[in-house]
Amino acid sequence: HVQLVESGGGSVQAGGSLRLSCQASGWTLSDNYAAWFRQVSGKDREAVAHIWTAYGVTYYADFVKGRFTISHDKVKNAVYLEMSNLQPEDSAMYYCATSYRGGDWESPLNYKYWGQGTQVTVS
Repeated sequence: HVQLVESGGGSVQAGGSLRLSCQASGWTLSDNYAAWFRQVSGKDREAVAHIWTAYGVTYYADFVKGRFTISHDKVKNAVYLEMSNLQPEDSAMYYCATSYRGGDWESPLNYKYWGQGTQVTVS
């Protein structure tokens, strides 16, 4: 049974920082792919960042603009998203995803397993 559990969300003021965590169980994130997506109620889920954990190769959505960093801890079997200089438009539910099928990394359709999300609110 694969489970992804996100944590670390919360409410911050504009310009602030947060570190999101995604803890995996029943699935090894090492030598694999993982991603962070976000979604605002009523809008499509959008990709934030993607990592190929075997080589530390990362991809970011254009709107990240150097503010976010995705990383992986092999020992903890977790993926993280460090976010800085947060702005109100970054407010969303943030989701962790894995079991990437290939193709467009920004398409949620290309990931099989998802967490329940953690809310980020920037005011």
